[in-house]
Amino acid sequence: MKWRKTDLQQYVQAKEYIDTILLPLVPIQLSNDEEANKYSSQAEVIARLANGIEKELTGRTMLVPNYHYLKSADKATEVQRLNDWAVDMKEQPFSHIIYITFDSTWKKQEKALTESLLWMPAVQTEELNSKEMQRIINDQVGQTVDLIRSYW
Repeated sequence: MKWRKTDLQQYVQAKEYIDTILLPLVPIQLSNDEEANKYSSQAEVIARLANGIEKELTGRTMLVPNYHYLKSADKATEVQRLNDWAVDMKEQPFSHIIYITFDSTWKKQEKALTESLLWMPAVQTEELNSKEMQRIINDQVGQTVDLIRSYW
């Protein structure tokens, strides 16, 4: 399920089965053209990855909108915000909240997070729609789905 009206209506009727939130963490840095290009590319890749994971785990997961943050922001503040979000999401109740990101700086904050963090090495490509890129994303989806299932 995704964060859209039709899916949320279904969620309300079947919430006892949907116990996992997927929340992509996406950095933004507009002050540097090269960095902005890199992060926008990563945002597109993580969107495809997250959609693939959600599709594979439909009926058990909800993909919520990306959590955007300034790359230069204080991570302790961002950790506190994410932990506050988790408290709200657990009211539904969701048993598992999984943050997915390409940003390795989150690994240093992982112990302060109250929920699970999946960090993956970023895939850099100029051609998002190439067959090779699709194969890489599909491989990552499969591996990530297996990992998420191990949390259940």
